[in-house]
Amino acid sequence: MTQGGKAPVELETRKISTLLKEYAVPGIIAMTASSLYNMVDSIYIGHIKDVGSLAISGLAVTFPIMNLGSAIGTLVGVGASTLVSMLLGQKNYVTANKVLPNVVTLNVVLGALFSVLILAFLKPVLFFFGASEAIYPFARDYMIIILAGFIITHLYFGLNSMIRATGNPRLAMGLTLFTVILNAILDPIFIFAFKLGVQGAATATILCQTLSLAYCIWYFASGQNVIRFGKRIFGFSAKIARTSMGIGLGPFLMNSAACLVTMFINQQLRAYGSDLAIGAYGIIGRISFLFLMVVMGINQGMQPIASYNYGAGKGLRVKTVYQLSVFWATVVCLVGFVICEVFPGHAVSIFTNDPELKEIARHGMRIMNCTFPIIGFQIVSTNLFQCLGMVRKSIFLSLSRQLIFLLPALYILPLSFGIEGVWASYPVSDLLAFICTLILIIRLIRHLEKSETAQ
Repeated sequence: MTQGGKAPVELETRKISTLLKEYAVPGIIAMTASSLYNMVDSIYIGHIKDVGSLAISGLAVTFPIMNLGSAIGTLVGVGASTLVSMLLGQKNYVTANKVLPNVVTLNVVLGALFSVLILAFLKPVLFFFGASEAIYPFARDYMIIILAGFIITHLYFGLNSMIRATGNPRLAMGLTLFTVILNAILDPIFIFAFKLGVQGAATATILCQTLSLAYCIWYFASGQNVIRFGKRIFGFSAKIARTSMGIGLGPFLMNSAACLVTMFINQQLRAYGSDLAIGAYGIIGRISFLFLMVVMGINQGMQPIASYNYGAGKGLRVKTVYQLSVFWATVVCLVGFVICEVFPGHAVSIFTNDPELKEIARHGMRIMNCTFPIIGFQIVSTNLFQCLGMVRKSIFLSLSRQLIFLLPALYILPLSFGIEGVWASYPVSDLLAFICTLILIIRLIRHLEKSETAQ
């Protein structure tokens, strides 16, 4: 771990399995907690008396906006944290320190622009993403507060990523756990005791993130890390911005594609199903998200190790950490597959007592997640290209599943199979994307082996 402002040189010397465990476990805990963060809102909202089913459907149509906001956050945060890890691997501490104020400036500017733009056109945007007159009020009430605090959200996640990238994953995990636990405590108070409903859930979320952000700012200002604020918190370098945002372009496009896909899914579910089908998709997404966030936690553990060692010219260590990450990601996805296929009813019951909504979600989950075991390989492989700064390949793999394969399937399959075709679009696109990913990753592994041999 980074202590007293030292660089994490352990990343190129210690055993890979030990490093991955040390870095990934906090990431897994943090990302699992982050998914629980989102699930807690849905669980409480789904049990609001008399309107829970409509409220959870309203929350589901906000997902595209949330995905788009996350896309902007990853464009800055993921790219900057990856760049910092590579710079530390190259022992370029001066440039690495210039990245931090860039993160603050870009998050504030982009977060503010996003919030103002969406708030100005909130009603047409929500209807475009699948809202109906019945569920629009719940979506609107939730998003007004979330958007008002979007700068806080962006800054918190961006600075938390920087803490992890500079060798302190436990602190990053601790901050996430703090936010989740506090949110779980405040949610029922704001939703039920204060009778604020969905507005209460959004208020609790922003309040928790504000407290965690305050600590992140103090941490980088106190000089406890090799990366720290200098005389100014704000700063901008066009070169650093281009480089970091270029690296973050892959996950940005992936999240942007997720926004587009979710919008189209909501529209197709309304066309071939109902408002409850949209709510069912929201429930399925929350359950699947829990396992995917564990995989993303493994990715977070892999990222500084792979980026640092690639920067240091140690290709075989990059290969080793990748292979271990794929193994554990596949194990996680297998567990998710078993739960989704064998116990779907029990999982759905956590979110709603409505029998019709439960049946739609149970049935859809079994179809959507039948190829879940191969998802971990694709996510980790895509992330590896991003970690190594291979932007074009990362972008292609990020978009292949969602745009190249999933969107056409979402249009074509329902024409013959109705709502069953909407659910089946996911496994079809997963299989095709798996094949593309396998071809590219084999080539990359050979490149890593040759680069190590040449030294």
